[in-house]
Amino acid sequence: MERKVFSTYTGILVLLNIVAFLIFLFWSYYSGDQVIRNFALQPSLILQGKNLWTIITSMFLHAGIGHIAANMISLIFLGGFVEKLIGKKRFLGLYFIGGLVASLFFVIFAGFFGTTVAGAKFFGSPESFAVGASGAIFALGGLLAVLTPRLKVLVFFIIPMQMWIAMIALTVLMWMISLGLPINIGNTAHLGGLVAGVVYGFYLKRKYPRKTQMISRYFSN
Repeated sequence: MERKVFSTYTGILVLLNIVAFLIFLFWSYYSGDQVIRNFALQPSLILQGKNLWTIITSMFLHAGIGHIAANMISLIFLGGFVEKLIGKKRFLGLYFIGGLVASLFFVIFAGFFGTTVAGAKFFGSPESFAVGASGAIFALGGLLAVLTPRLKVLVFFIIPMQMWIAMIALTVLMWMISLGLPINIGNTAHLGGLVAGVVYGFYLKRKYPRKTQMISRYFSN
């Protein structure tokens, strides 16, 4: 099996994210917070039927250099692998559907359970803004947790874990960090993306039992 870190659709998505980041960065320099208000996801507005396009545009916004760097590095490694594993069209579909489900999770949990101080801390405030591709990236990780659960990965490039454990650990760890520190992390969006990837993974296992079993065995060591 030919393995490339950068494959076509993954590379295009990375390029689009970087270009969008630079455009919005310069745009925000001149327009202040108008970029965030018009293109970031805000649950209270979505629940009013406003700014519905932000469900998609928020996936291409990032909060800073560190944010986009972490997401794009993750996308390069996970995206390239998933694209080779399930094909370009399925990969692209999972990426955007995972991002969509992630956005909906964030809107629902923040909108209905984030109206108190404690709820906003745990689920996010309905007035908060969500940006980033991490929900879509968690969908890729969720798929791999099902199709290649025993695949060894290095979390933060230093901690070896099996894929299924790594995805659970990352989700829980980031949630704990956001509860302990004044950092806004879209935990429910990550959860939504993860769920989308897991569901699609089980769908593929049921539809292609022999192929997915071979994949699981091949990447079990």
